[in-house]
Amino acid sequence: MSNGPRYRFAPSPTGFFHVGGARTALYNWALTLREGGTFVLRIEDTDESRNQPQWTQGIIDALAWLGINNGHPQFEGPYFQSDNAAEQVEAAMRLYAQGKAYFCDLTPDQVQERAKASGRPGYDGFSRERGLGPGPGRVLRFRVPEGETVTHDLVRGVVRFDNATIEDFVLLRGNGSPMFLLANVVDDQIMRITHVVRAEEHLPNTPKQQMLWHALGAVVPTWAHVPVLVNEQRKKLSKRRDKVAVEQYRQEGILADAMVNYLMTLGWAPHGDTEIVSWQRIVDEFRLQDVNHSPAFFDIQKLTAFNGEYIRAMSVADFIAVCQPVLASPSVPWPAAKYDAAKFAAIAELVQTRVQVLADVPSMVDFLFLDQPAIDDASWMKATKEAWARDVLVEMAAVCESCSEWSAVNLKVAFEAITERHELKLGKTQAPVRVAVTGRSVGPPLFESLQVLGRDSTVGRLRAAIARL
Repeated sequence: MSNGPRYRFAPSPTGFFHVGGARTALYNWALTLREGGTFVLRIEDTDESRNQPQWTQGIIDALAWLGINNGHPQFEGPYFQSDNAAEQVEAAMRLYAQGKAYFCDLTPDQVQERAKASGRPGYDGFSRERGLGPGPGRVLRFRVPEGETVTHDLVRGVVRFDNATIEDFVLLRGNGSPMFLLANVVDDQIMRITHVVRAEEHLPNTPKQQMLWHALGAVVPTWAHVPVLVNEQRKKLSKRRDKVAVEQYRQEGILADAMVNYLMTLGWAPHGDTEIVSWQRIVDEFRLQDVNHSPAFFDIQKLTAFNGEYIRAMSVADFIAVCQPVLASPSVPWPAAKYDAAKFAAIAELVQTRVQVLADVPSMVDFLFLDQPAIDDASWMKATKEAWARDVLVEMAAVCESCSEWSAVNLKVAFEAITERHELKLGKTQAPVRVAVTGRSVGPPLFESLQVLGRDSTVGRLRAAIARL
């Protein structure tokens, strides 16, 4: 183990990897790299009813996609909380032997009944002085001391908690298994964690955990609670209501670098006038003291805009490479045998400037790989509602058949002449041709698209459109 600062990320494998968890992991990773420390990945897998192996692998894969992987010398893990169950129980029994914890035989229903009768919520300390020992169904409770607990938080400053508002919380369940609060603290001690950087929602747990750190005779870690992520209604992001899975954004064509950059700006901002900066600059500048206290708005439109900037900044060769998995996906509308890498390469640069996410690429180029374009009916009706539309299609078909050199430049010059004869604007007369050839009203530049598609396919589609009219 390293002697430097030790940060940890401790997710539960109970579902898809949440963007909020990804942001917390990246905060920890940036601090680890800048300070020459260690990043510990610990899977908190003690909720047996909800944990699934695929969720654990999903966490590991998502972290690797974000650039946090177990091949890095400053990365440790994954460790599993369940592996330390014996040490967790031993720590609890040590607290019992020292009089810092006691057994209680009240059931949850009895606790509620007593609370209702007294008018005070929560457990009332009924078993504190009863001297009960271990027994079936008995829980082990921590004896909360009088006074207050003061935490020093790098984001929130000094936070004070009145111990009178904190009930004697459970360390061991009635079946002897450790509770989360105890397991979390014992694991952090075993792994020599020095900094706990996590979401604000965990702040209420902090005084209880700090009491346990003191009771177990260990040095309390440095706390930092970062703002939660909220949606446009300023409600905390929910797996049930909001689009929060990192895996989903990855499938839709968000680039890892764009996601990393965007997540790091949720609650923090780099110096200067732009938020789009390199990872190395983020590492150099990121400080917990600069993190905002307020909830951070997870703006999908802004993430998409970030992604568009990253796409446009790529080399064409890199753009072609990252598009290949999308173009080979089973969801594309053309047969796999119809895909032509050379055609895509010929038009890739024009597509690159027009998409925000990689998932938009297939709809930009599907006309190249289909025998006939999938005509959008609404676009077709709008583009061909004027009487001149048929004449333009007829004249363009004739031009395409007789054009001596098949090139975007020649096609544009010939089409401009058609437009002038009809005394119309170029953008307007392009519409019926574009829909006839590509099936849509938007896409890459028309004449470059025709050049890549080829003469025979272009003429055939124009003739089919004329017949349709």
